[in-house]
Amino acid sequence: MSRRDPGVAGVLFDCYGTLVDVLTDEHDIETYRLLSRWLLYQGVRIAPERLRATYSGRVAEAAGRTGERYPEVRVEEVFAGICAEHAVWEVDTDRLGAETARAFRAASLRRLGVIEESRRLLDRFGTARTGVVSNGQRVFSEQEMRVLGVYDRVGFVIFSSDLGYQKPDPRIYAAALRRLGLSARDVLFIGDNYENDVDAPRRLGMQGLHVEEAWRRYGV
Repeated sequence: MSRRDPGVAGVLFDCYGTLVDVLTDEHDIETYRLLSRWLLYQGVRIAPERLRATYSGRVAEAAGRTGERYPEVRVEEVFAGICAEHAVWEVDTDRLGAETARAFRAASLRRLGVIEESRRLLDRFGTARTGVVSNGQRVFSEQEMRVLGVYDRVGFVIFSSDLGYQKPDPRIYAAALRRLGLSARDVLFIGDNYENDVDAPRRLGMQGLHVEEAWRRYGV
C-alpha cells in the first residue's frame, strides 16, 4: 500500500468502467435476432420483436415486485420464464435460463477488455484486502472477469444479482465490509460513478475516489 495512505487497509473496486471496459447494446433488434435464432436450436420459438418486448417487460415487472428502492433481478430467471412459455419441446428451464442469459450477453456485446491503468492499480494494491462490488449479473459477469484474468486477482466479488438490490443501497457496501472484516474508515472504494462509488461509500464512512483520480494518485 502507498505510504501516502497509511489508513487504507482494504480496497473495493467497481467492475464495469473501472476494471473492465465493456460496451453492449441491449436495445438493438439485431441482438434479439441473434438470440432468437440461437433459441430455435434449444427448442424455444419466439420472434425477435416479441423477445425484445417480452424481456424488457418482464425485467421491469420483476424489479417492481422486489419492493426495493434500487432493485435488481436475476436475468437468468427472466429468461427461464420466457423459455418455458415458448418451448416447442420439454426443456430444462433452469439450465436454459442461464445459457440464454449468456447467449444474450454475447449477442449484445460490442466491446470487452481490461482497463490497463486499473490492472496496474490491482498490482499496487496486491498486499491489501481487496474486493469488487458491482451492479452486475453473476451469470455472465463472473465469466467475463475470469476470462479477462481479473476475478482471481481480488479476494471476493459481490454482484448486485446476488443480493436483489444495487448500489447505492447501503446494504451492498455493508456486505462488502463484512467480507473484508474491516472498519469503513480503513477502506477505500474506487469506481467510475460518483454517486455509487464515491459519494455513497463516503456517506458510510469509507474513503472514495473516482477511478481516474486513483490513477493519478497512485501514479499508474
